[in-house]
Amino acid sequence: MIEIIDDKLVVSFPEVHPNAKGTIEFQRTLRIPDDNRDYPLPAGLGEFPLKHVDDYSDKLPERWSHHGGVFFPMYQAEAMWINFDGDYPMAIKIAAGKINAVTGKTWNNELHQKPQDYVVIPEQPWLDGYNISKDMIRQFVAMPLGEGYTAEEQLTGEAIFGGLQIIVYPMKASAYETLLSKDREMSDFHQCSMPMYCSKSMNMDMGLAPGGLMKQEIYDDIHGLDVWDTEHASRTYVHIINSEQYVDVTGAQPPHEAPSILDYTMEGLPWYEYYDEGQTSVPGSESLAGLDSVAAKGIKKGETPLPENDPVTPAKVIQLGKKKKPVRDGIF
Repeated sequence: MIEIIDDKLVVSFPEVHPNAKGTIEFQRTLRIPDDNRDYPLPAGLGEFPLKHVDDYSDKLPERWSHHGGVFFPMYQAEAMWINFDGDYPMAIKIAAGKINAVTGKTWNNELHQKPQDYVVIPEQPWLDGYNISKDMIRQFVAMPLGEGYTAEEQLTGEAIFGGLQIIVYPMKASAYETLLSKDREMSDFHQCSMPMYCSKSMNMDMGLAPGGLMKQEIYDDIHGLDVWDTEHASRTYVHIINSEQYVDVTGAQPPHEAPSILDYTMEGLPWYEYYDEGQTSVPGSESLAGLDSVAAKGIKKGETPLPENDPVTPAKVIQLGKKKKPVRDGIF
């Protein structure tokens, strides 16, 4: 079951285990420069407001009602990241425009391990973009569907789906109880604020395009495929609506525009680096690595889709996660 609670998707499987519960939230954030330099993680700016598609079906495209799910607003060229929280292990597949954000392959419901096409919580604290190498992603950046920028359009040649698609599988109850009995520590979650920006478009349908380079790893599944309860799954379609049209549909105001990269830097706001030396990461997707970023596609199209895209030097970088600190052997 998936519910909206406090602008978060709360996923629970009470039929599997009383503890089988976790949350997924979509965080506003600074859009990092799309200049082929790699950047740390910028701070989060709060959740996007989530709405039920069914509550506004008379004002939304008919195909949205067909897909069901939820929606939230983004400005053109705004960035976002996905935060995961919960101690009960779950395998989560994330796609943008039905393109898997980890492997670059087209959507299907099943879990695969060669290559791994899902993330595992609680080990994976968040996902900021498309997995392009073992330790690098390209940030999720909102662009109007139909203009050729999104990963969906670049890989399929079509602009059909947009938005995000998510399916969640809980760990089998027996496997979870085994974990508890062995007193294995569950990885901690470090919720930190992170990416977004603006520019207007009148196209209601928004998709996610690959933006700037960011340091991030997608961790290997340390449990193995057999522990996931594939008989129980919850999935949802997350539509992204243009922020201007969000007002017309809901009567509510979207979040304020995110700061520019210059404002962010001048205010001395923090950047983050996340370490977990107990984890190994999956390789990047060659197909995703071969996509044009928004800036590169704009050059090919003779357009300037990203305002204020100047490079910056992050000054205040905070380290998060678990980094080993060995005991120093002194003089005996």
